[in-house]
Amino acid sequence: MKKTILLLAAAVCTFSAHAQKTYTLSSPDGHLQTTVTAGNALTYAITRDGRTILDASPLSLTLDNCMKWGEAPRVADVSRTSVDTTIPSPFYRSAEIRDHYNGLTLKMRGNWSVEFRAYDDGIAYRFVSRAKKPFNIVSEQTEYCFPADFEATVPYVRKNGGFENQFFNSFENIYTTARLSALNPGQLMFLPLVVDAGDGVKVCITETDLENYPGLYLTNAGAAKNSLKGVFAPCPEKQEQGGHNNLQMLVREQKDHIAEIDAPRTFPWRVAIVGTDTDLAASNLSYLLAAPSRLNDTSWVKPGKVAWEWWNAWNISGVDFRAGINTKTYKYYIDFAAEKGIEYVILDEGWAVNKKADLMQVVPEIDLQEIVNYGVAKNVGIILWAGYWAFNRDMENVCKHYSDMGVKGFKVDFMDRDDQPMTAFNYRAAETAAKYKLILDLHGTHKPAGLNRTWPNVLNFEGVHGLEQLKWSSPKIDQIKYDTTIPFIRQVAGPMDYTQGAMRNATKKNYYPCHSEPMSQGTRCHQLALYVVLDSPLNMLCDSPTNYLREPECTEFIAAIPTVWDETRILDGCMGEYIVTARRSGDTWYIGGITDWTSRDVEIDLSFLGNREVVLFRDGVNADRKASDYRRETIRIDASKPLTVHLAPGGGFAAVLSPAR
Repeated sequence: MKKTILLLAAAVCTFSAHAQKTYTLSSPDGHLQTTVTAGNALTYAITRDGRTILDASPLSLTLDNCMKWGEAPRVADVSRTSVDTTIPSPFYRSAEIRDHYNGLTLKMRGNWSVEFRAYDDGIAYRFVSRAKKPFNIVSEQTEYCFPADFEATVPYVRKNGGFENQFFNSFENIYTTARLSALNPGQLMFLPLVVDAGDGVKVCITETDLENYPGLYLTNAGAAKNSLKGVFAPCPEKQEQGGHNNLQMLVREQKDHIAEIDAPRTFPWRVAIVGTDTDLAASNLSYLLAAPSRLNDTSWVKPGKVAWEWWNAWNISGVDFRAGINTKTYKYYIDFAAEKGIEYVILDEGWAVNKKADLMQVVPEIDLQEIVNYGVAKNVGIILWAGYWAFNRDMENVCKHYSDMGVKGFKVDFMDRDDQPMTAFNYRAAETAAKYKLILDLHGTHKPAGLNRTWPNVLNFEGVHGLEQLKWSSPKIDQIKYDTTIPFIRQVAGPMDYTQGAMRNATKKNYYPCHSEPMSQGTRCHQLALYVVLDSPLNMLCDSPTNYLREPECTEFIAAIPTVWDETRILDGCMGEYIVTARRSGDTWYIGGITDWTSRDVEIDLSFLGNREVVLFRDGVNADRKASDYRRETIRIDASKPLTVHLAPGGGFAAVLSPAR
């Protein structure tokens, strides 16, 4: 009997070995390769120039009908494709971008498939359902198994408690760097995050095309050695109104599954961007892998800059009225915007009656129609802040009413979740706003994940530890280190509502939090450079008109700089230390660079430009002790020679390069 059992076991093992199938897919340039194995489990691995970057990592979906897509998969058909095309990318870092990849689709028995794409700068995969009957997804297995205990740079959810408690969060935090084994197993990590694979190669993990599906978190808790595994928020069972000013919906009970599927569909792309620091900063994969635009006409979508009153606490001086949330103050902001050529003024929180979650109730100090009409006469559009629940509960009526009034868009805030209903909300909000020709800035939300390609009227996203944090953050928070890190991590996912432009600037030892008259860490030129370094199609001017009017040179630069670009190039950089970015609008180039708290000289190769006339803002000779010190100069450059610029600690530079006359 024992002999029979052993023979049977041997036969099973032999059959399993024979049943295992392996498929390879290489990037167009041949440097990256993924190996997909369909055996007892479905796995994929990544190599770069023959070196293993990611070991065999399993992927699967567990359904509520006892099926598990990815367990002992049976491949029914294999198809391959190669694509090399150019797609339009309005309101983005380039007017058009190249979409160049090799693809592999494994069609499985059982109404599902898995698709892989290999780009020169990354590998992505997604599941596809062909099932026509509704079902629920109980769990998704997403794992990243690395060959060694690599160093990772990650943003933790800032809340404590169990994972169920952490799913309600603002997606704002500075970065922590540690070995995979030393990461905190009690804290979820949200995306994007970066793993350093050594030899100058890093892996940025993110996701895109995140429609009607929960967002991905990662943890090392319970994961295999040197690995991270995925965690997803369950679908809410019971919600109640609460949170910030009763503008949020709080999940009180959860269902036993993460997603409810009612029709054939594709699922989000899991993306591993692989390359050098500058490769990560230049990657367009989040945009490229998103679903194409659902807007046939985008001519009404107007990016631009926004005069913003909340960060500076409505603090204006030299006027004969009491500044605050009232009609006279907003007319003053409109006058300022009109004088400087700024496209929008925002009415942030406070214009609607507090704690009512009703955007049809305007405070008596505000005559909103008068403000909108005044803006129209001055060619300045009005954007309204909206709390999530107030916007969601009456979305159609709110959008129609304020569009008819002449309002141009909404800044929607305090979603603070990315479970399936909330990611569905983002798409529904985008579609409804587009119906009434309204732009959106999604504040209080997770990282961008392709929505700005699918609905181009969504111009910006928060999910970033932006300048607002310095109204209250202690000096222990190193915002300058964060600034020199986000172009290589958070910005890889898409644009950021960071809200730069501070005219009060502090050195490392002079910074302190001040809610009513806040300041930035780092130099004045660091703030100017952020208008070039950061992607932000709808870009706030965070400071007060009073402070801008005292600084005409800096204000002129900020007011005139574009917010969308014909071309973007990452010229140099090292994650967490410095970056230099060049962007083109028409025949004018803009170059910006920032550094951490280490002063440095950057040498900029301008050979791709030709001779130019340059307006250069650089750190002043005393910027290391008085951060607002800067120097503006006009020079003529010979493009055959590099331009060298000195950056003070926490410093930066910004340059406008026009064709030589």
